[in-house]
Amino acid sequence: MSIAVVILNYNGQAFLAKFLPKVLETSSEAEVIVADNGSTDDSVQWLRTHYPQLQILCSATNEGYAGGYNTALKQVKADYYVLMNSDIEPKPNWLTGLTNFMQANPGVAAAQPFILSVAEPTKFEYAGAAGGYWDKYGYPFCRGRIFDTTEANKGQYATSLVNWATGACLMVRSEAYWEVGGLDAKFFAHMEEIDLCWRLQRAGYQIAAVAESEVLHVGGGTLAQGNPRKTYLNFRNNLLLIAKNWDPSTKWQTLFMRMLLDGVAGIQYLLQGEWQQFVAILKAHRDFYGYLFRGAQGVNLTPAQQKKWISSYNSSIVWDYFIKGRTTFDKLNR
Repeated sequence: MSIAVVILNYNGQAFLAKFLPKVLETSSEAEVIVADNGSTDDSVQWLRTHYPQLQILCSATNEGYAGGYNTALKQVKADYYVLMNSDIEPKPNWLTGLTNFMQANPGVAAAQPFILSVAEPTKFEYAGAAGGYWDKYGYPFCRGRIFDTTEANKGQYATSLVNWATGACLMVRSEAYWEVGGLDAKFFAHMEEIDLCWRLQRAGYQIAAVAESEVLHVGGGTLAQGNPRKTYLNFRNNLLLIAKNWDPSTKWQTLFMRMLLDGVAGIQYLLQGEWQQFVAILKAHRDFYGYLFRGAQGVNLTPAQQKKWISSYNSSIVWDYFIKGRTTFDKLNR
């Protein structure tokens, strides 16, 4: 069994200096590789100076999270990939916990550790927390994090099957990864791991979050919360998720409802004077319509897999959270 921990780096020299030593210390059973995604800082030279023993894979341009990983992983030979952000600080035995679980559960194609916050290590971090789901309108949320409410990790969540696992730190079987076509480069960044997990489930695999493995995550290392570019990618890519993976019998109704809800979000931004965010939503919808007209749909799924429709949480997380005040996962009607 071989494992490759692949850190995708874009102008992240400061994160590499801070967290790479801990990755190497806690990942002795794996090969650690840095895939540089067209950085314009001194990341590559710094790595060659301080870690000459590491394999460094370089791309000429920034291909985003999805394209960057696809390019890098085509050059990596391993039974398991671990896709890891440069702003991750692993805890001891994080890799052992993931590996043991994956070996004991051959039907699971991808699994994440529990994601905690570097700033507040007792709390879950926004990007993945204790494993993810999506609601009846395609909104993603997590155990331990719904919208902006993050919970303290008090052992309330055990290892479990989930519907999506975070790309901040994701172990995936290499054979399964390529079976479904890898990450979809159209996403560039944000929610591409949800699309991958959705397609893996449609191909017959399962997804998990493993409590016996924990890492700390800075979050927002490349695009901070509130950045209009992040808003654009989140709104556009969420619509892409639905267009690609939703049951055709309800897909168009769901997309119509999402567009109405996106309109409400846009009006809220206008009322708050956040013009850039409003424009970001308009651009997201414009580009999504372009994808529809060009017929951009599934990625490398067989006809049988295309017909497998995976549901998650069959209520509205927006209604539950903002109207009913159900701000934690345990209060949802599951």
